[in-house]
Amino acid sequence: MTVDPAPRAEVEQLTARTAEFVREEVLPIEDAAGGDIEAAGGDDLRRRLQVMARDRGLLSPHAPVEFGGLGLGMVDRAPVFEAAGESLFGPLALNIAAPDEGNVHLLAHVATPEQKERYLRPLVAGEQRSAFAMTEPAPGAGSDPAALRTEAVKVAGGWRLSGRKWFITGADGAGFFIVMARTGGRPGDAFGATMFLTQADAPGIEVGRHIRTLDRSMVGGHCEVVLTDLFVPDDGVLGQVDAGFANAQVRLGPARMTHVMRWLGAARRGHEVALRHVAEREAFGARLADLGIIQQLIADNEIDIAATRALLVQACWELDQGRRASTATSIAKTFAAEAIGRIVDRAVQMCGGPGVSEDLPLARLTREVRPFRIYDGASEVHRWAIARRAVSAAARGRERSP
Repeated sequence: MTVDPAPRAEVEQLTARTAEFVREEVLPIEDAAGGDIEAAGGDDLRRRLQVMARDRGLLSPHAPVEFGGLGLGMVDRAPVFEAAGESLFGPLALNIAAPDEGNVHLLAHVATPEQKERYLRPLVAGEQRSAFAMTEPAPGAGSDPAALRTEAVKVAGGWRLSGRKWFITGADGAGFFIVMARTGGRPGDAFGATMFLTQADAPGIEVGRHIRTLDRSMVGGHCEVVLTDLFVPDDGVLGQVDAGFANAQVRLGPARMTHVMRWLGAARRGHEVALRHVAEREAFGARLADLGIIQQLIADNEIDIAATRALLVQACWELDQGRRASTATSIAKTFAAEAIGRIVDRAVQMCGGPGVSEDLPLARLTREVRPFRIYDGASEVHRWAIARRAVSAAARGRERSP
């Protein structure tokens, strides 16, 4: 198996144009607002930036061409998404921010033609946002999706959904929701879940409080959502009834990797800020960059950036080959989430006092990247899954031995 990490010429050009757009148009807005998307204008800013991205031919690079996107595969997305991630607002500007990016991927692979026209096309065009409602308060679904408790009961012409969701990213202002609900089995069963599509203004959906978290760059916040006898017609079922957990895997693996791409761009920006600082700052009779202890921090950052890219490309290649890539994506996500945190933390350390101030972007980057060790599966959960698969593979190997 040979994985070529070199991007195609057209992808290199797209990456360069993305980087130029982000640095010229997006970064100044982020800096002025301190990385707080609501302070910067929220949805109004999103629409304005996406018009600019569309005019430059940069909007929705991951989406199918027939629905208005650029049709990039997973490997080709990596450098483009990383370039966009140099600004916390860059992914939003290109319409590749969570949860919309993952929902585009899911709808493209699972939705019916009618659902694609109703939900996917306007999502790709940036005409509306979306939310993915799976996570629930304890004892409901979280790191363990099988704990799903939201119920969907079959009624004439459709389904009635009731339950509570929380940490639903982008819920405030979303145009539609993809809701996970239990149509079979009981909480704890790894089967019996179904995905439903519903307009956000449907009777029975209530978007509640914003759960204040460390990060401030995701439009629509992380919200509580209450479903009370929400009616979803039969044509609102996304995929097949009782196939929700399987369909979720279509979304989760790629979405984890695109998170890595975006946050790697943010971490690389932090590293470059620190490099400029230590190259100019003098102390103890020398540039900071000439001191051995600083050089070690620089080298460790370079190693973490290179290793993250290598694991990312491997996982993306497997996904492009049509593989489930569960182990590769878990490894890449776990390593990257921790490496990205290390990169930004070292950058703060190299910059000293300015590193923890608002004079540099490093303090806000620290705030933004820390939750990644929890979002899209906590590191501990991924480690458990990696180990479980390794033990299972070893057991199968012993069974095949004479």
